[in-house]
Amino acid sequence: LGFHTCPKQAVGSLYFFLSLVLGDITQKGYEKKRAKLLAPYVPQTQGSISVQSSWCVLLPPLLLQNSVCVTFCFADIHTEAVQAALAKHKEQKMALPMPTKRRSTFVQSPADACTPPDTSSASEDEGSLRRQAALSAALHQSLQNAESWINRSIQGSSTSSSASSTLSHGEARPATSSFPPGVPVSSRVSTKIQQLLNTLKRPKRPPLKEFFVDDFEEIVEVPQPDPNQPKPEGRQMTPVKGEPLGVVCNWPPALEAALQRWGTTQAKCPCLTALDVTGKPVYTLTYGKLWSRSLKLAYTLLNKLGTKNEPVLKPGDRVALVYPNNDPVMFMVAFYGCLLAEVIPVPIEVPLTRKDAGGQQIGFLLGSCGIALALTTEVCLKGLPKTQNGEIVQFKGWPRLKWVVTDSKYLSKSPKDWQPNISAAGTEPAYIEYKTSKEGSVMGVTVSRIAMLSHCQALSQACNYSEGETIVNVLDFKKDAGLWHGILTNVMNKLHTISVPYSVMKTCPLSWVQRVHAHKAKVALVKCRDLHWAMMAHRDQRDVSLSSLRMLIVTDGANPWSVSSCDAFLSLFQSHGLKPEAICPCATSPEAMTIAIRRPGVPGAPLPGRAILSMNGLSFGVIRVNTEDKNSALTVQDVGHVMPGGMMCIVKPDGPPQLCKTDEIGEICVSSRAGGMMYYGLAGVTKNTFEVIPVNSAGSPVGEVPFVRSGLLGFVGPGSLVFVVGKMDGLLTVSGRRHNADDIVATGLAVESIKTVYRGRIAVFSVSVFYDERIVVVAEQRPDASEEDSFQWMSRVLQAIDSIHQVGVYCLALVPANTLPKTPLGGIHISQTKQHFLEGSLHPCNILMCPHTCVTNLPKPRQKQPGVGPASVMVGNLVAGKRIAQASGRDLGQIEDNDLVKKHQFLTEVLQWRAQATPDHPLFLLLNAKGTTVCTATCLQLHKKAERIASVLCDKGHLNAGDNVVLLYPPGIELITAFYGCLYAGCIPVTVRPPHAQSLTATLPTVRMIVEVSKAACILTTQTLMRLLKSREAAAAVDVKTWPTIIDTDDLPRKRLSQIYKPPTPEMLAYLDFSVSTTGMLTGVKMSHAAVSGLCRAIKLQCELYSSRQIAICLDPYCGLGFVLWCLCSVYSGHQSILIPPMELESNLFLWLSTVSQYKIRDTFCSYSVMELCTKGLGNQARGINLSCVRTCVVVAEERPRVSLTHSFSKLFKDIGLSSRAVSTTFGSRVNVAICLQGTSGPDPTTVYVDLKSLRHDRVRLVERGAPQSLLLSESGKILPGVKVVIVNPETKGPLGDSHLGEIWVNSPHTASGYYTIYDNETLQADHFNTRLSFGDAAQTLWARTGYLGFVRRTELTAASGERHDALYVVGALDETLELRGLRYHPIDIETSVSRTHRSIAECAVFTWTNLLVVVVELCGCEQEALDLVPLVTNVVLEEHYLIVGVVVVVDPGVIPINSRGEKQRMHLRDSFLADQLDPIYVAYNM
Repeated sequence: LGFHTCPKQAVGSLYFFLSLVLGDITQKGYEKKRAKLLAPYVPQTQGSISVQSSWCVLLPPLLLQNSVCVTFCFADIHTEAVQAALAKHKEQKMALPMPTKRRSTFVQSPADACTPPDTSSASEDEGSLRRQAALSAALHQSLQNAESWINRSIQGSSTSSSASSTLSHGEARPATSSFPPGVPVSSRVSTKIQQLLNTLKRPKRPPLKEFFVDDFEEIVEVPQPDPNQPKPEGRQMTPVKGEPLGVVCNWPPALEAALQRWGTTQAKCPCLTALDVTGKPVYTLTYGKLWSRSLKLAYTLLNKLGTKNEPVLKPGDRVALVYPNNDPVMFMVAFYGCLLAEVIPVPIEVPLTRKDAGGQQIGFLLGSCGIALALTTEVCLKGLPKTQNGEIVQFKGWPRLKWVVTDSKYLSKSPKDWQPNISAAGTEPAYIEYKTSKEGSVMGVTVSRIAMLSHCQALSQACNYSEGETIVNVLDFKKDAGLWHGILTNVMNKLHTISVPYSVMKTCPLSWVQRVHAHKAKVALVKCRDLHWAMMAHRDQRDVSLSSLRMLIVTDGANPWSVSSCDAFLSLFQSHGLKPEAICPCATSPEAMTIAIRRPGVPGAPLPGRAILSMNGLSFGVIRVNTEDKNSALTVQDVGHVMPGGMMCIVKPDGPPQLCKTDEIGEICVSSRAGGMMYYGLAGVTKNTFEVIPVNSAGSPVGEVPFVRSGLLGFVGPGSLVFVVGKMDGLLTVSGRRHNADDIVATGLAVESIKTVYRGRIAVFSVSVFYDERIVVVAEQRPDASEEDSFQWMSRVLQAIDSIHQVGVYCLALVPANTLPKTPLGGIHISQTKQHFLEGSLHPCNILMCPHTCVTNLPKPRQKQPGVGPASVMVGNLVAGKRIAQASGRDLGQIEDNDLVKKHQFLTEVLQWRAQATPDHPLFLLLNAKGTTVCTATCLQLHKKAERIASVLCDKGHLNAGDNVVLLYPPGIELITAFYGCLYAGCIPVTVRPPHAQSLTATLPTVRMIVEVSKAACILTTQTLMRLLKSREAAAAVDVKTWPTIIDTDDLPRKRLSQIYKPPTPEMLAYLDFSVSTTGMLTGVKMSHAAVSGLCRAIKLQCELYSSRQIAICLDPYCGLGFVLWCLCSVYSGHQSILIPPMELESNLFLWLSTVSQYKIRDTFCSYSVMELCTKGLGNQARGINLSCVRTCVVVAEERPRVSLTHSFSKLFKDIGLSSRAVSTTFGSRVNVAICLQGTSGPDPTTVYVDLKSLRHDRVRLVERGAPQSLLLSESGKILPGVKVVIVNPETKGPLGDSHLGEIWVNSPHTASGYYTIYDNETLQADHFNTRLSFGDAAQTLWARTGYLGFVRRTELTAASGERHDALYVVGALDETLELRGLRYHPIDIETSVSRTHRSIAECAVFTWTNLLVVVVELCGCEQEALDLVPLVTNVVLEEHYLIVGVVVVVDPGVIPINSRGEKQRMHLRDSFLADQLDPIYVAYNM
C-alpha cells in the first residue's frame, strides 16, 4: 500500500492492526516497532485509533479504486520489510540513468517521454559541468583548423574520431569532436553514461573470487559454496502417516454405484445448483435428473454414434469434455455419462481463438490420448470460432475432432432392458486431468477408478462430510479441488453443491458470501483471490452471516500470501459470524491430489502456530526460524495433517529421491491409494514421478512402497503439521540458491505497485543465460502510469528484491495492460510469457536490464604475460615445431613475360606507345543504367584528350610539374582522361568523390578537406559540378571563396601539347590516393611511378590480362584497388574495361549481371555493396541472364571476407550458371592497395573454421564445421607476384608462428611510398612504411604495416610453383578491435551474433565508450519491437562473447553510416551517439 496515499492516522493504525494480527501483542512493542520503521516516512502520530475504525479510514479511498486489488493482502509484514529495504537503499542514493525513449514509440503513456538533460549524477557538481562546457568549446575551436585535425588523425589514437567516409546518404562529414576516453561529452547521452558508470562502480553482491584460468580454454567460474551458508543439522526424517482410512459400512463399491443409489432412491434431492450472470440461482439438478440424463448420454455414446457393427466409441476410449465455466450442470451430466459408458473423460477449456495461449499443447495432449470426439453444449458449439463456410476452425496443433452436442433433446432414451456396467472400482482409468508443466507442455494425469473412490473417501473423512450438507464451490469444477469436492465427493455423500462461476465473481465479488448466507452452507471452497474480492466488496453488504460455515477450505493454502489473506478475511468477517477455527487451508497437486488439509478445529481451542522462516535459510533449502532480521522473513501457515490412509515423506528436489533431514526443505511425496497413476502415454516421466522409492543418505532404498512426487516444496513441522513453502514449477535456482517465484511476485506487489502495475499482474520466471539461471520479472503497466512512476517503481523493485531475497534481477520489463498471454481463468500464462520474452515478441513499453549485478560468473580478465620477448616467442614456436608465419606470391624474377610493355617505365609512355601501335583499339566502354554504351575511348582518343587537358593545365592553370590537382568527376571516362592529362603535364592527380547535390552539408566538407590537405593548386571538373561548387547551397556548407582555380574540361580547345612530361626517375610521385578509413581517419598515401608499374604488372600476371580480353568493373573509382582497376590496368595491359558506375544499379539492379552475360565476360570486379544489392534485390528474378561464362568474380575490399554474403550470392545465382568456384575477394590496405587477388590460375580459395575463444587470445585454433563458438573464415585471394607477407606481434614486432594471430606486414615493389601529410611526420612514416622486424631472418627486409590482423596457414593444395600453397586469412583491422577484459574482440563478430537474434534487426554496429560496450541496432520492424531487442542483444553477447553490454541503442534503418565500400563507419556512429544526433527510438542503459 502506498504510504504517500494514506492519511497519516491510517498508516499508524494499519501498522497497529497488522502488528496485532501478526502477533506483536503489546501496544508498547508496537509503538517501538512503528517508530523505527516509519521514521523515514511519517512524523510520529499521536495515539492510535481503534482497529475497527482504521479499516473504515483505509478501505474506501485505497482499495476500491482498483477493480481487482490483489495488492490488498500485502499490507502485512512484507510491505513493512520492503519499505525498510528501500529506506536502506535511499541512504546510498544513486541516480540510475533513465532509458531514453522516442515520443512516438509507445502511444500507451500520456506522460512526457523525453528526458530533460539530467544532472543528478553523483559526480557532476556545477564545477564539472562548467569544465565540460569549456572542454567542448575548446574542442570545437581546435577543429576549425584542418591542419591540426589531419595531423592528429594521422597519428591516429585508437579513439580519435574524425571525418568518416560516405554515410549511407552520401559523403563524409568532419566529426564535431574527438575525445580522449573517460571525458564526458556535454550531452544528455554522456550524462547518462556517467550515471551508468557511477552505478556500476558499486560493489557486486557476490564478491568475485579467484578464478581458475586455463591457458587455452576460458573456464566459466563455478560458484564455490559460501562457507557461512546454513547447512541442515537434523536427523533423517521418517515418513509421516495419516490417520487410518475408516471403514464406513455404507460407502459404495464404486462412485457410479453411489450415483445409481441416490438417483433411484433420493431422486428429488438437490445435487447441483447453477447461477446466472447476476449470481441468482437459475437451475438445480436433482440426483434423479443427474442419473437419468447420464444414463441417456452413456447409452447414446455407446450405441447411437456409429453403426451397430462399427461403433464410434468403445469402453476405454478417451473423449474431450469442452464445457464453459458457467455451465456446471451440463459438465456433470457429461462426466458421469462417460463414467457410466466406461469411456474416459478428458476435461479441457473451451478454446476461444485459433491460437490460444497454450492451445497447441492442449492439442498435443488430445492427439497423444487418441481423442477423436469432443462433447459440448449447443450454446458452446455455436460460440466456437468458425471458418467462412461455417465449419469450426482447425485449432492450432489439435487433431481433427467430431463434435457431439449433449443437450437432452439430442440424446436417445435407453431401452428398459439396457443397463450400464457398474463393477467394483479397480485400477482401470476413470478420467484424465490435464496439467501444464513449467516449460508449458501439457500432460494428462490419469486417475484410476479406485484412486477416485479412495480420494473421495479420504476427503469425506477429513472434512467430515455428512449426507445432505450444502457446499459452495467457487473453484473450476473441471479439475483439482473443484472437481474432487464439487463433482465427485459431492455425489458420494449426497451433498448439494452451489457452483459460483468465475464470470459471476468478476461482476459480483461478494456472490459466494451471499450464497453461503442464503443457503446456510456448511462448507465453502475458495482461493485467496476470492477472499480478497469479498473483502473489497464487503461494504456493499452489511447483513450477511457466515456463522453456518464449519469449513472454509482455502485451496491455495500453499501460497506465500495465503496467511495474510486468511488473517485479513477473518478480522473483517469475524463480526459476521465467521469462526476462526473454520479456516482450513489445504495443499493439492494434480499428481498426488489432496496432500494435506487442516481439519476443522474445536471452538475455543488455540489456533495452530505460524512458522516465521529466514528467507536466506530457505534459499539454501534449510529451515531456520527468523528472529533477527524481520525484513527477510517469510511467514507461512500450516496446511493441516496428512490425508487419511496416506503417508508422506520429503525428498531432495533434485537428484535421486534422498530423504531430507528434519530441518531441510524438499519436495513433498505422498503414498496412498488416492493419487494419480501415470502421465498418459509418457512412461519415462511417469516412472520418475509416480513410482518414487525414497533412499537414505547411503543411497539404499527405504521400504518398498512407491511414492508420488507432488511438485510442492515444504517440510513437516512440529505435531506432524505440513508446511508448504513453494512449488517446484516456481523454483528459480540462481547460483546454487533456490528462490520461489511467488515470493518475488509478493515483494514486487508490496512496492507501491498500485500506481504502476495493472491489476497486480506480475510474472516471474528464470531464463538460462551464460551457464546460470537469471531472474526475469514482467508486469503489466497501468494505462495511466507515467514514465517517471514506472521507472521509479522498477528501480525500487530491483532494490527490494536485492535486499529481501539477496538475489539480483536480470531483467525487469513492463508491458502494456492486458497484453500478457492469459490462462483460461485469466491468470498469466507463465511459460508462454517466457517464450514471448525469448522470441522477442513480448513488446515491452519499459525495460530495465541489470546484467552487471547478476552476472558474477564471467571468466577472469586476461592479463598479458609481461617480459616474453619476440626471440623467446620464436624459439618457443620452433621448439613446438611450428613454422614462422610467412608467405609470398610468385617470384617476379622467374616469370617469363615476353612483354613489350616491360620496356616502358612509365604509364604515360605505355599510353603513347599504344596510341601509335593500336590507335583504334577500344580500351574503355562506359554504360548507363539502361545498359547502353554512352561513351568509349580508344587508345588514340584517350591520348589526344589527355594532351588537350595537359595543355589547359599549363595555359589556364599556370601549373608547374609536381603541383597537386584535384579531379572531381562522376565515375566515367572523363576521370580517366583527366588523370592521364595530369600525368602528361607533370602534375600529381588526386581523385576525389564529387559532392552529392542532395546532401551537400554532409558531403562537401570532405571534398573541402582533401583539397586543403593535399594543397591542391587546381580543381579539374565538369561544368555541372563547377556550378555546384560555387552555388549558394555550397556556400552554406563551406567557404566557397577559398577554392583554388577551378577548370571545367567539358569544352577543350584543340591545342597540342608542346612536350609530354617525363619524370626524371620512377621513384617520383605519380598520384595521391586519399581515403577515409572505417575508424574515420582521412589518410593520403603517395604512389610512385615505379609502384604503379609494379602493381599493374602484378595484376596483369595474376589475372592473365592481355589486349583481346574484356573485363567488367562495377566499383567506385576514387581510391585503392577500385581506382587502379578503373583507370590504370587497361592502359598497361591493353584489355578492354567495361565500366559500370555502381550508382546506376540503384535504378537498374540487373545492369551489372546482364552486362556480364551479354558481353560473355570472364573476369568481373565488384564491391560488397554491389553484391549485397544484387543478392537482396534480385532474388530469383534473373531471367535471361547466363553467368556460365564467368571464371572469376572478384570482390574488391579492405576487410575480412564476408563469407556469408559471397556464399549466398554464389548459391542464388548457381541456377543461372555461376560456378561455385568463381567468387573470391581481394585484400589491400592503405600501405599497399593490392596484396592478394584471386587470379585465373592457382588453387581455389580455401576456408577454415577457427575457434572464436582462442582468437580473442590472439591464437588460431582450427576446429570442425559446426563446432560451438566457431567462425568461418575465407582466404582473401592469392598473394600477388612479388609480394611477401609475414605475421608479426604488433607490440613486440617479432615474427609469430602460424598458430598465432598477428599484424600482417607486407613487402612488395608496389607498396606506397608513404603518407602525404602537411608536416612530414618521419616517425609514423618509418613505423608504417619502412619498418624492420625486431628479430629473425627477415629482420633486414623493409616491411610496411597493413594495420590488419590475420594469420597464414599451409594448405594441402599445390601452388603454381609446385610447392604447398600458403593461404593468408584476414581477420580484421587492428584499429577497429575492441580491447575488453584483456581480450581482443572484432566488432564484426559481435555484430554477426546480434544480427541473428531477431528478424527485425536490419543492421548492427558496436563500439566502446569508457570501457562500456555500446550496441546500436537498426530496427526494420514496427517500433513496438524496439524494447524486445534489448534483452535479446544482451543475452547473445553474453552467451557468445562473454561480455556485458553497457548500452543498447535502437535506431531507424539507415542510421548506421556506411561508406562507398560498404564498410561501417563505427567511429562516426560513436560521435553521433555521444553528440546526441542519432534520434534513437530507444536507449537502454544496462545496470
